[in-house]
Amino acid sequence: MPHPLPLSLLACMALAMPSLAVAQDDPPKRLRNVQVMGNEPCPEAAPDEILVCGRIDPEEQFRIPKQFREPPPSPANTAWAVRAERMMDDNRIGLPDSCSPVGTGGQTGCAAMFNNNWRAMAREQRRLDAQVP
Repeated sequence: MPHPLPLSLLACMALAMPSLAVAQDDPPKRLRNVQVMGNEPCPEAAPDEILVCGRIDPEEQFRIPKQFREPPPSPANTAWAVRAERMMDDNRIGLPDSCSPVGTGGQTGCAAMFNNNWRAMAREQRRLDAQVP
């Protein structure tokens, strides 16, 4: 005895066929994108077109879009020398003078690193103090 599921599936497909034939009209002749400001209403679409309406905040109309304002940090936007220095720092972990908890000589570089950071902060503070009239 045949399974009743394929027969019921065929019956449903036969009932759906006329609706598929009706749905195949001509596609719209035109697609129009419109940007409106604030609370302006969207214009009326013609019968043979698709109208896509986008809203722009009035304060943002003359600004660069948010997704383009600040590029995300990526290797393509980083100087080669900076990338090389980062790679060297990453590979120094555990070696002497690296200020790392890993390895036999990692702790020896912490004092040098702290001193270098302190000198850099002191230089920056002197530069800022020199700018004050």
